[in-house]
Amino acid sequence: MTIPNSQGLMPSESCLPLTPEEERETVEELTRVADASPKEGDVWCLISARWFRGWKRYVQLKSSNDDSITSEQLNGIPPHVACKPGKIDNSELVTNGTYEENNGLVLRRNLLEEEDYCLVPQEVWKKLHEWYKGGPELPRKRISLGLHGKSFAVEVYPLSLQLVDGRDLSERTITISRKALVGELYSMVCTLLTLEQAKVDIWDYYEKVKHDNLQKFDQTLEEAELMMDQDILLEVKDDAFFPSNSGVDSTGNELALVPIEPPRSPVTIAGGPTFSNGYSNTFGSHFLQGNSFSSVLRDMDDDNDSISNGSKGSSRGLRGLQNLGNTCFMNSALQCLVHTPDLVRFFLQDYTLEINKDNPLGMQGELATAFGDLLRNLWSSGATAIAPRSFKAKLARFAPQFSGYNQHDSQELLAFLLDGLHEDLNRVINKPYIEAKDANGRSDEEFADECWNNHKARNDSIIVDVCQGQYKSTLVCPVCSKVSVTFDPFMYLSLPLPSTTTRTMTVTVFSGVGSALPMPFTVTVPKNGTCRDLSRALNVACSLTSSEDLLLAEVYKNRIYRYLDFFDSLSGIKNEECLVAYKLPANYKDFVRLEIMHQRIERPQEPQYNLFSPSCLGTPLVTCLSKEAKTGADIHTAVCTLLSPLLRGKTPMKHTKVSKENGYLSSLDGVVPGDDSNPCTSDTEFSDSFMEIEMEDDACPSLQIAFTNERGYNRVPIDNDSNIPPGSCIRVLLEWSDKNLELYDFSFLEDLPEVFRPFGSMVKKTREEAITLFSCLDAFLKEEPLGPDDMWYCPGCKEHRQATKKLDLWRLPEILVVHLKRFSYSRYMKNKLDTFVNFPVHDLDLSQYVKHNSDAARQTHVYELYAVSNHYGGLGGGHYSAYAKLIEEDSWFHFDDSFVSPASEDSIQTTAAYVLFYRRVQVDTEKSNNTEMGNGEEPSSSANSLT
Repeated sequence: MTIPNSQGLMPSESCLPLTPEEERETVEELTRVADASPKEGDVWCLISARWFRGWKRYVQLKSSNDDSITSEQLNGIPPHVACKPGKIDNSELVTNGTYEENNGLVLRRNLLEEEDYCLVPQEVWKKLHEWYKGGPELPRKRISLGLHGKSFAVEVYPLSLQLVDGRDLSERTITISRKALVGELYSMVCTLLTLEQAKVDIWDYYEKVKHDNLQKFDQTLEEAELMMDQDILLEVKDDAFFPSNSGVDSTGNELALVPIEPPRSPVTIAGGPTFSNGYSNTFGSHFLQGNSFSSVLRDMDDDNDSISNGSKGSSRGLRGLQNLGNTCFMNSALQCLVHTPDLVRFFLQDYTLEINKDNPLGMQGELATAFGDLLRNLWSSGATAIAPRSFKAKLARFAPQFSGYNQHDSQELLAFLLDGLHEDLNRVINKPYIEAKDANGRSDEEFADECWNNHKARNDSIIVDVCQGQYKSTLVCPVCSKVSVTFDPFMYLSLPLPSTTTRTMTVTVFSGVGSALPMPFTVTVPKNGTCRDLSRALNVACSLTSSEDLLLAEVYKNRIYRYLDFFDSLSGIKNEECLVAYKLPANYKDFVRLEIMHQRIERPQEPQYNLFSPSCLGTPLVTCLSKEAKTGADIHTAVCTLLSPLLRGKTPMKHTKVSKENGYLSSLDGVVPGDDSNPCTSDTEFSDSFMEIEMEDDACPSLQIAFTNERGYNRVPIDNDSNIPPGSCIRVLLEWSDKNLELYDFSFLEDLPEVFRPFGSMVKKTREEAITLFSCLDAFLKEEPLGPDDMWYCPGCKEHRQATKKLDLWRLPEILVVHLKRFSYSRYMKNKLDTFVNFPVHDLDLSQYVKHNSDAARQTHVYELYAVSNHYGGLGGGHYSAYAKLIEEDSWFHFDDSFVSPASEDSIQTTAAYVLFYRRVQVDTEKSNNTEMGNGEEPSSSANSLT
């Protein structure tokens, strides 16, 4: 056994292998040291989450994201003894080996922490690399967050900027931390292009329009409001130094070199065609921006647009918001808020007198000002989408949890915005201290009014006026029956979704050794289970032997999108049509994987034609090559064997020969292990004797096969003498010729269910599967015991008790925000529910739920929907959009980042609905009084107007 040093760590110079326990203890200690004193500039490294999960299982290191315990317990199976992982493979995290000149390998966009990658301290990476080798290394630095820089985060995705050289309009990508100073950007650019800094100007060139000259050298790039993937323009003064091959024409004469600015759009705010939020004054209102005119108009920055109130009925409020890099969550939330009638009226007026710059809980009024400016721009006349860069910069400054360019939760952003706007607009300058009191025998009405008045004494703003309600909370001690009643304010209602514990999934299983046709199987699995649960259910359904295993994959547009690990959550798989399984030998991980994509292209006869733009069709096939496979002939044989079940009326394999040395049935396309195989064996050797395949005449014709990449775009033809490239996965493209289609029945692949469904086409659940908004309310308001981690201190028992809790709605706000809790988190599970919730668009009557019925508070409890924030996709990713209603026009629209389009009222009820926005229907008081006096007239409701 290796002896630890004085610090408790294993000496790196030891040549003895460490036990799993020693590896775990070493990594835990190094991680503890790194977390003990975090500081800016600390280096962390990305590591494949798939590989890291395998290592943690090997060393029996549990984490909050490892759901193996729950999976094992649910199935009553002893803990799995994991194999030692192979080399670290971070190749799936980078983009095809692409290298940036100043920042190394390029990371794939939209990777999710814990799902795609994990972050480990650099010292941990060094140890893991020392033990397992592999790579590549992907270091990232810690940066400070927020206004005061008291919290830190690893900057996984630094700023990627497109540098446009004004001398020749050439472009290059540079990568730099968003916390870097403008002066550092100048130094990087000048070093890269060998220029003198004093003779250089760099401009904010967002959307190819010059904005600000970046001259504040001590300002961070984040403060300068530079966004991911935007352009910056380099201008060099006339007397600056140029390389020897610049500024000289073909005759050797010097050219007059001046900074060149690409022309601006010919359609400008003044002097061009007149549009009002996408409507042309010349055409009918059905010509919306984003369709007819999207190719003509340029998007503009929110700081440069002027405000025009326009005339009534000019359809203001139809401007989109540009996506600044995974900011669809923000755009969705903002569109819902800026279409809230009371907020529109407030911010379109002069609201500056209500800004509270002295509130220590606020943001010196800066958030309210930024939101107000954005709302006024969105409601101004204009057809172009707005880039909310200034608002995003303020958001990152005051809410560092939303900084950077990762996807976030629109409801969490809404909660922050409503609270932040309230504090910035709080009319109470000096909040009084108010001691909390008990009811002491008073009626609920009296005590509730006192609590509400106390709350209003400290919190008084437009947000409180229209968005805050009050609920009653009742706690009962299970031992002494002590009852405690409190009345608390709420800004929104977070409603749970009643759901079942299991789900059915249909998966098409392909043979990876050419032994059977593809076959769909339907199985039942835990709704919060893992891919291991699915694999086990499929094993039983398709009668797998001990020598076989399943490789699960998601297919996107008929290409392999990703392979699934046993410990991946099933909740991340929303479109079952995307899921397939390949039946392979149990030790397939030890061999080279062969992916076969299909296409059929009619090529022109012209010899100069060399373009290749395939459109893959049919689900890809997967097998594995033996270690002896070296040439294109081996790949050709493997493909023929895999396609043999598709032959029309032929039996391609006459006999096989089994190797006696190791008990494996071997062929050039893969290895089928015998019953005595050990799936943990990583050094299995195969004999030179492989399965002999005798094909009938023309059973294996000359297939047209080419090496390709993961997207099927490259094409290098494969002949018999072609060398097999190194790597763990080889991708080939099979072109179906007319002759081959006569021999093979391709319909078995082509007629399988479509494996791609866009986000926007999510189908509603059937009414039998649907739940109603009222059932969600019932689940929210039902009496239930507190959790063991949320015990209540009983003043009667003087002990913490697991009391029962009951909520009741007491006072409803003018604007009711309802959050459907589609995302659930626990120690071992993460899940998203796509259950269809049947929520009413009109006449949501909550009267039966409101307990406050005094005459003083008499008002309608009927609501009308006016906005919806939608979430499509799985956990941590997916896409957000919004539906919002222009109330004056009684018209619904779909806001999908920059694109705005009309929507029918019955199209807004989908499984993607995430946050619902309702407004109280106002009752005509005079008619209501007449009705009470017995004149027989029914009360009428009238919608709030923005004017």
